[in-house]
Amino acid sequence: MLLLVVAAILSSSSGLPVKSPSAVGMSERRLDAINRVIARGIKAGGFPGASVVIGRKGALVWEHGFGRLSWETSSDHVSADSTIYDLASLSKVVGTTTAIMILYDEGRVSLDAPVVSYLPGFTGGYKDSVTVRQLLEHRSGLPAGRDLWRLTHDPDQAKQYILETQLECRPGDCYIYSDLGADLLGMIVESVTGETLDVFLQERVFGPLGMTDTYYRPDAALKWRIAPTELNPPRGYPLQGEVHDENAFAMGGVAGHAGMFSTASDLAVFAQMLLNGGVYNGTRIVSDSVVALFTRRAAGTRALGWDTCDGEAGCGRFMGSHAYGHTGFTGTSIWIDPDRQMFVILLTNRVHGARARRPARVIADVRADLADAAAVACTDEPGAVLSMPVAFRADRESGWNSRIRHSRRSRAAHRAHRKARAKHPK
Repeated sequence: MLLLVVAAILSSSSGLPVKSPSAVGMSERRLDAINRVIARGIKAGGFPGASVVIGRKGALVWEHGFGRLSWETSSDHVSADSTIYDLASLSKVVGTTTAIMILYDEGRVSLDAPVVSYLPGFTGGYKDSVTVRQLLEHRSGLPAGRDLWRLTHDPDQAKQYILETQLECRPGDCYIYSDLGADLLGMIVESVTGETLDVFLQERVFGPLGMTDTYYRPDAALKWRIAPTELNPPRGYPLQGEVHDENAFAMGGVAGHAGMFSTASDLAVFAQMLLNGGVYNGTRIVSDSVVALFTRRAAGTRALGWDTCDGEAGCGRFMGSHAYGHTGFTGTSIWIDPDRQMFVILLTNRVHGARARRPARVIADVRADLADAAAVACTDEPGAVLSMPVAFRADRESGWNSRIRHSRRSRAAHRAHRKARAKHPK
C-alpha cells in the first residue's frame, strides 16, 4: 500500500523530488508497518483520518492520506497534499519561532534583550528582566496560559491581558510550557516589523517557499478541504476552518501559540528547508548558523522554541540525539532528524469527537510508532541496523480503550447516588 514511491515520478505536489525508499537507504518493507499503525489508531477511534509524510536525503519517500476528514462515511478521504489541518501548537515553531529566527538573523531582535524593550507594556517586578531567550525556552516564569476567551473577544484587549499577566516564578528558575510566552513572541514580531504575524510569515516564509496551503484564518471557500475539529466547543457550534484554540480565536485567529492551518505536503517543504540549513530550492529563509542555534538543546529538553528528542513527546525511541520537533494538541506533530537527514510529519484531528476512551493515549502511541518505523527503516546507517520491533505500541493498544478507574471514594459516591435514586425515583 506504499504510495507513489516509484522512480518514474519526478516530484511530489510539494515540489520535493520523490524517490523509492531503497534510493535513499530505506526499507520499503519496514515502512509498510506505518499502514498498520495508522489503521489501528483509526479503528480504535483515536482519530477519523491522518496525513503522513516522510522525507529523507532531500526526497519524499512516503506521502499518504488515511481515513476520512470526519467520522461521517460521506466525508471525503484524507489526502496528504490537499487536506488542511489545524496545526495547533505547531504554529509556535513553524510560525512564531521561524519569525523570531529571521529577525534575530537580521539583527533586529536580540535573544538576551529584555522583552520590555520590545513590548513596553510587559513590565513590573521580575517581568522587566524576562528575556526573549527565556520565552523561547519556556523559562520566563509565565503561567501555562489563562482563559482569555472568558474575558474578551477583542484581540487588542486579549493582548493587553497577556501583557498584564503575573509571573509564577522568577525568570529562569522554573520550566513552564507557556502559550502566553509564545504569544508575547508573536507580539514582538509585530512590534519590530510593524506587520501582523500572519502577514510577515506569508511574505517571508510561506510565499517564498511556495507553501500555498499554509495560512491563518483560511478562506471560507477552502472549508471542504479542512478537517473539522471540536464538535461542541464553548463557541456553541462545530468547528471546521476556524481555529480550535479558544484563546487564539479570542485573539482574532492569529496568535503566537496557535492559529495556523496547513497540509502535510506544505510542511514537508518547511522541514526540508531546515534540513538544508535554512534554504530551499535556491531561496534562503534564514542562515544555517541560526538554524543550528535554534534547534540545539538549550535548557532541559528544550531548544529555542523547538523541543528535542528524549524518547518521549512523540519522537519515539530511535531518533538521533540531535533530533528536534514539536507536537500540537489537535493531533499534529513534526520531527526532524538531521543525523539521518529525515523528517516525519503526522497530521490528525484527534479532537474531532474521538471514539476512543483515551484519545490522548492513542495519538501519543501512534506518533511514537511513526517515528520508530521511520528510524528503523533506515538501513544504510554505519554500524548495526536497528532491529525491527516485534510489536509496535499500536499493536498492544495499551490503555487506549480500557475503562478509566475511579477512586474508592468516587465509586462509593456513585453507589450511594444510585441507591438514592432507587429510593426516590423521579
